[in-house]
Amino acid sequence: MLGGIEAGGTKFVCAVGKEDGTIIDRVEIPTTMPDETLEKVFQYFRPFSLQAIGIGAFGPVDINKTSETYGNIRTTPKDGWRHYPFLQTVKNEMNIPVGFSTDVNAAALGEFLLRGLNSCLYITIGTGIGAGAIIEGRLLQGLSYPEMDHIYIRRHPDNKYQGVCPYHKDCFEGLASGPAIEARWGKKAADLSDKTPVWELEGYYIAQALVQYILILAPEKIILGGGAMNQPQVFPYIYQYVPKIMNGYFHFFELSEIKNEYIAPPCLGSNAGLIDTFVLADQALQEAFADGDVQS
Repeated sequence: MLGGIEAGGTKFVCAVGKEDGTIIDRVEIPTTMPDETLEKVFQYFRPFSLQAIGIGAFGPVDINKTSETYGNIRTTPKDGWRHYPFLQTVKNEMNIPVGFSTDVNAAALGEFLLRGLNSCLYITIGTGIGAGAIIEGRLLQGLSYPEMDHIYIRRHPDNKYQGVCPYHKDCFEGLASGPAIEARWGKKAADLSDKTPVWELEGYYIAQALVQYILILAPEKIILGGGAMNQPQVFPYIYQYVPKIMNGYFHFFELSEIKNEYIAPPCLGSNAGLIDTFVLADQALQEAFADGDVQS
């Protein structure tokens, strides 16, 4: 039996389940101050006999296993969480193997395994934008995980909106995140479903970012999740603009015939984040077996 923590800036979704993705029980806990939030998390898990826990955390976080601050939340604006030792706190309390990564890395890993791919790119577009990439079966990571949300894209000639990013204004996140949509149009994305110009512009910005990722990483599949991608009307514009922006440069069937086999929503639906944390938990358990830290 495995535990999963989908740790978001607004809420923690915790669940108990199995490595095959079966969810036995789940709960949602508001994200408040760290000690208060995690005490409720621990109270939830205590009645279960767990073998391991997986955490997909909001960022920025330190996922470098050789770092002294591995598992810490880094420079987040979230009150109380800046430099908080998230992973170590869970390990100390639960005393079982704990898998840890970013929420989008966990999502990328889950999609990668369930789809049987060699490489993939997972992007979430919601309150913020985040991405996780897997190349030849390994999560892409250097000094840190890739911050693909802050690449620069070109503003549409008819769009004078400066962008919502406090660091870069009109980067990808500044122009295409949920807060950017709300700031530009005056309503949340969910309330703009019938506004064609909203989703054509959103598709244009997403397509620009995807072209850059394709040119650099050439992933086998791109998966788009997050709240903004719950608006299916944006996908046709993405399919339209990606080959147009690519302009024939890459000659692959997947790019010449852009459709939902190459750029697709998550296959795990609304439970994607939780099931992905089970994958992290199972990996941590297998590593503990291999190291002799636990016995099968």
